[in-house]
Amino acid sequence: MFRRTFLALTSVAALSSATFAFADGHSKDIVDTAVDAGSFTTLVAAVQAAGLVETLKGEGPFTVFAPTDEAFAALPEGTVETLLKPENKDQLAVILTYHVVPGKVMSSDLSNDMMVTTVNGSDVKIMTEGGVTVNGSNVTTADIASSNGVIHVIDAVILPK
Repeated sequence: MFRRTFLALTSVAALSSATFAFADGHSKDIVDTAVDAGSFTTLVAAVQAAGLVETLKGEGPFTVFAPTDEAFAALPEGTVETLLKPENKDQLAVILTYHVVPGKVMSSDLSNDMMVTTVNGSDVKIMTEGGVTVNGSNVTTADIASSNGVIHVIDAVILPK
């Protein structure tokens, strides 16, 4: 009887741990999801340079409006290289945290003319008429779930005022 109870409790504990590790059926956090996608190498490099990796690997949940490599390439020449320099770490962090919203905001939660406060404290404007935009940047892929939030791919880097 004791052995059977012990085995049952052990099984429940193991299943509970597995459920936590694969929250919402996704085992990878936002950073690992972005790395695996392959189209966010500049964003990942910027997150590393700004010292935000551990934060975005944290519990969350977070919503990230993630610019693609092409979005970063569209910035004026030399902008990315300048921002990645150690002396610009704070400025880079301000820009990157402007792309992050606390909580898990799915596309179904968005409404037209919605203002959302980002992690850096500034607001972004969401529009949903004729496609979803964030401060005028188009959401090209929505609702990429991760273990600690969601990623919405955008086609431009948005900059705080």
